[in-house]
Amino acid sequence: MSNIDRGKELADGSSRSSGDQPATLSRYESQKRRDWNTFGQYLRNQRPPVSISQCNSNHVLEFLRYLDQFGKTKVHLQGCIFYGQPEPPAPCTCPLRQAWGSLDALIGRLRAAYEENGGSPETNPFASGAIRVYLREVKECQAKARGIPYKKKKKKVGASESKGDDDCTSSHPFS
Repeated sequence: MSNIDRGKELADGSSRSSGDQPATLSRYESQKRRDWNTFGQYLRNQRPPVSISQCNSNHVLEFLRYLDQFGKTKVHLQGCIFYGQPEPPAPCTCPLRQAWGSLDALIGRLRAAYEENGGSPETNPFASGAIRVYLREVKECQAKARGIPYKKKKKKVGASESKGDDDCTSSHPFS
């Protein structure tokens, strides 16, 4: 195989190397495969089991909430004396959650895996508006609870500014 052909294979994302041996997957590809398998197992464990073709954004939201129990990020509740402090001086009983950045990256990998496994972009439950809203709410809530500002990209002149300080009592479990 010539160097040009190898380059084409790499550019095309081929997972084969010369000699038809499986190539070592990148860290991203390995994680994407693990995430896809984990989500598939989650759907199979539902009662009744759900096939990927029946999966919708509600199943994805339930999966994200399920994952919270394995989180490692302290998210202070509004009544906590450390609410809004990025580095509290003492421990508290506030819950550990999945960090927004982890959830955002997970959804990106699952969105790609869905389409790579035959799903159409039009029916991709990981690309739905409900998922984007959920992730935005988690991001805003965690930023307030942990006192960590997320910088918004500058909008063009004339665009309206963000909403005021509302609390985290929407559809996610951070209230």
